[in-house]
Amino acid sequence: MTSLTTFFLSGIIGKEAFGSDGDAIGVIRDLLINAVPTGQNDPSQQLVTGVKLKTGREVKFFSFRSFRVVKAREALSVTCSELIELAAEEVNNGLLLVENILDKQIVDLNGRKLVRVNDVRLATIPAGTFAVAVDIGIEGLLRRIGISYPIKRILSLFGIKIPAKFILWDDVQAIDFSNLNIKLSKSYAKLQTLHPSDLADILEDLGKKSSTSVFSALDEEKAADVLEELETHAQIHIVESLPVNKVADVLEKMPADEVADILDELEDDRAELLLKEMEAGSSQEVRELLEYDDDKVGSIMTTDFISFGRNRTVEEVLRELRLRKPEPSELYTLFVTEEDDRLIGTFDLRDLVVAEPDERLGEIMQSEPVSLFDDQKTKDVAEIVSKYNLLAVPVINQEEQLQGMVVVDDVVEDLIGERRTGRRK
Repeated sequence: MTSLTTFFLSGIIGKEAFGSDGDAIGVIRDLLINAVPTGQNDPSQQLVTGVKLKTGREVKFFSFRSFRVVKAREALSVTCSELIELAAEEVNNGLLLVENILDKQIVDLNGRKLVRVNDVRLATIPAGTFAVAVDIGIEGLLRRIGISYPIKRILSLFGIKIPAKFILWDDVQAIDFSNLNIKLSKSYAKLQTLHPSDLADILEDLGKKSSTSVFSALDEEKAADVLEELETHAQIHIVESLPVNKVADVLEKMPADEVADILDELEDDRAELLLKEMEAGSSQEVRELLEYDDDKVGSIMTTDFISFGRNRTVEEVLRELRLRKPEPSELYTLFVTEEDDRLIGTFDLRDLVVAEPDERLGEIMQSEPVSLFDDQKTKDVAEIVSKYNLLAVPVINQEEQLQGMVVVDDVVEDLIGERRTGRRK
């Protein structure tokens, strides 16, 4: 006798449940699982905790602990030893499989894409009944309309099999929490593990309401990274849909040039509200970039760069870099400036690694570096980057003071047209 019973959600919904006396007590409308994460890969998140039961004219939620599902020759029977009504808090902290999962779009975390759920596979073991996987294949649809078995039998005569397409529950992130009262930040916790580019693709495929809800649940750092990766139309939707203070907090975590690109696409009133809500320092950087015409180098430069004085030693610079933990693009090229911010040289990480710890930057830097003026035409950037094989080009003003740098990533992005970000034309 096996202690494991597997069945599908479609097979239990609409079934009558019977009491210990053999009388029907109601019809099953939905199953409830725990939706509040308590830990990574915690099985309790998959436990069926309740059942939505229609008893006469009423629909109530009862504990699933007293229900038993028995399968004999693919036919299911459901019995209940005692009806124990669930408290409202337990219901609110749960996820309804029919209402929030079945026929809904979910995120396949492993495949990093949106998929549609055709059925849910469940398993009963001594510890309880658990949701173990979602069915996203054709067989799930055929099962729902009751023709899976005959179709499979006919196809088998021709040696054809319907491939099974299941996603394990641990690799699933539900999206539709519109009918729940649980905190979204907890509900979407699994999405935090995805790369920002993958998350951006998923948000762009979602409806406007769902994409806003998911974005709102991300922490500020992740939200900033994702907003950078979104297409312009999706960026504008997010920025216009959320409260000004929420958007401002996210924009403060982004490079000033990326923020300027986004704000340049907004109505002037909305852009000004956001600039006023941002911290003074961040806001001022963005305002300065917005003053440049679209065809000037200053409009595409980033002001996130790292510079040092010529008398700093290699050991001191490495120590400071460890403390600052800069973004990868900030390390493409490092700069040496005078006290008045005049650019006098550049160096890279290789220069630091091969140099002696007590050597000074003035000894290892490349003097008279290739640079661009902030009022120079943007069309000149690609030629400079290509000719000198640079990852980043310093941008200076007419007084040769360092203003920022143009990163090769942005140049390539413009040339191949993968994403048109705001003012980059």
